[in-house]
Amino acid sequence: MPLLGVNMLLRSAKSTSRTLPLVCCLALSAAVSAAEPPRAAQKLAPYVSSPQPVVDRMLEAARLKPGETLFDLGCGDGRILFSAAQRFGAKAVGVELSPTLVKRARASVEAQGLQDQIRILEGDMMQVDVSPAQVVALYLMTEANEQLRPKLEKELKPGARVVSLEFKIKGWKPARVEKFESHRHPYTIYVYELPQK
Repeated sequence: MPLLGVNMLLRSAKSTSRTLPLVCCLALSAAVSAAEPPRAAQKLAPYVSSPQPVVDRMLEAARLKPGETLFDLGCGDGRILFSAAQRFGAKAVGVELSPTLVKRARASVEAQGLQDQIRILEGDMMQVDVSPAQVVALYLMTEANEQLRPKLEKELKPGARVVSLEFKIKGWKPARVEKFESHRHPYTIYVYELPQK
């Protein structure tokens, strides 16, 4: 029930005390139905930090350029963001669900004086607009990548690149796949490019 209708009912009910409980119930019902319950944020992957050589290789594979904007979805402690800003001269936006990791990453941004280049958002990556990104970095499981794919297809501009460590994005064909070893562990990087429309 619109709030205007509730106000009118309340005014007319002042003269009749028997209808007041009914009016209050209607008003409460209208207020509750008007409020949409907040969507609970999903944790799409466990936090696993990547060794620095792997981070740098991901950004090289994505061909990140100075002045471009990178989004790291599930940024953890922010190491991809720091490499993007310091080594590649890019702007970087991280999205992280964990308040502890967000606090740690933000403290590092301030300590290194990178507030103009790096921004850390606390929240659900599914709710963040990624349309400003030229590059999106992912280290999520295949199922999480699959959930994220429609959002990326809808929001990213043609020519944007998505770089995923270890896990493919089902339904997309990678433009490049790089395999290498770091700290005696094999890694695979998938680079996807959004097609021109």
